[in-house]
Amino acid sequence: MKGLITTIQNIWKIKELRDRILFTLALLFAFRLGSHILLPGVIPGALKAAVGGGGNPNDLIGLINVFTGGAFQNAAVFALGVMPYITASIIIQLLGFAVPYFQRLQQKEGEAGRRKLNQITRMLTLAITMVQGGAYLTYLTSVNAVDPSLNLKLFFFGNIVVLAAGTVFAMWLGERITDKGIGNGISLLIMIGIIAALPQALIFEFQARFGGGALLLLALELALLFAIVLVTVAIVQAVRRIPVQFAKRMVGRGDTNIPVAGARDYIPLKVNSAGVMPIIFAQAIMFLPATAVQYLAGGDAELSSNSLLRMLNDFTSAPYNIMYFLLVVIFTYVYTALLVNPQQYAEYLKRQNAFIPGIKPGSSTAEFIDSITTRITFPGSVFLGIIAIFPAIAVAFGINQGFALFFGGTSLLILVGVVLDTLQQIESYLLMRKYDGLVKSGKLKGRSGGMQPIGANM
Repeated sequence: MKGLITTIQNIWKIKELRDRILFTLALLFAFRLGSHILLPGVIPGALKAAVGGGGNPNDLIGLINVFTGGAFQNAAVFALGVMPYITASIIIQLLGFAVPYFQRLQQKEGEAGRRKLNQITRMLTLAITMVQGGAYLTYLTSVNAVDPSLNLKLFFFGNIVVLAAGTVFAMWLGERITDKGIGNGISLLIMIGIIAALPQALIFEFQARFGGGALLLLALELALLFAIVLVTVAIVQAVRRIPVQFAKRMVGRGDTNIPVAGARDYIPLKVNSAGVMPIIFAQAIMFLPATAVQYLAGGDAELSSNSLLRMLNDFTSAPYNIMYFLLVVIFTYVYTALLVNPQQYAEYLKRQNAFIPGIKPGSSTAEFIDSITTRITFPGSVFLGIIAIFPAIAVAFGINQGFALFFGGTSLLILVGVVLDTLQQIESYLLMRKYDGLVKSGKLKGRSGGMQPIGANM
């Protein structure tokens, strides 16, 4: 505890770091404030009744509400949050794998290419916001959450502009945090929205357990949550280091040339290279049965209530979780194959006059890296699949849905990833000022020893 207090004091001593943290907190407060400013003409009580107190976190409405920190349910100016920006970023990233123009911007044109991609992403974000804003306002009218005395055309036009402005402002807040604050701004905005639901869910779970005289069970739940977070951190940070040897070089002039052994570096291959993306893609696929059920219910409600589609719409059912698990595993392999390019690693090593000990340069190196990637992706994909279905397991053991959301799924991975990234940046500031870092055991990426990673800028 004393070491933690000393570390916090060291953080406060560094003026630049202190200013960045305070700046980040101020912008996060502005974002949360915007999540409670209502759209004009909306009846918030009717919307809350339709959503059902927050909605099922495993359906589309509940998921959006979680990522926007309740702004969706509140019909606030930040109702769409940064979700359009995330959607646009995913689209641009996927285009970078398939379209040569975007590949050149991502890999060969450096800073100018990145600025061009950022501009394209912003324009695409605005277009997506217009479409999603119209769909959101249509949803508000369908649940009778709009003042009936209003002119609907004026209501739609004005609030689409407000929603677009809210998303653009949220995107601007995220970029300012990234530039002048600490951590990745967009990720922090999503994280703060997820965390906003934690106190209420924890209080509800405490009241349920306290009323039933099961405080020991609550303590076991908290211990399990802590253990899950620890395992998630370990998997997110886990890498398979492939040692790399650089060729000997000559030092000196003329007859005094001395051969010097090359430095030993490594290629860090992450066990979970795909991050949270496989869960997002799998969850998007699992929304399709819900849409089909809603369509079929109008014609044959009895059939749809007993059909496989109905079970696939229930996130606690066995068919749903089996399919969800398999989709996560498949998408993990697919997304890892898109991200990790063994041929690119082999070419990079060849250009740097480096090699993997015992492996021939060229195609043999690419095949070796590909085989290693395939092997380490299996435990990573299985872990992601288990994390994806763990909220349903928690609900099956009597944990309320709101609190079960933090036992796995997209929310847990985002929280862990964002916190680790932010801590890594703070760690770097402390080490540059020759202070002890946040974690003396050296588990954060900001602290390394021995070999150094290569290939980060390939």
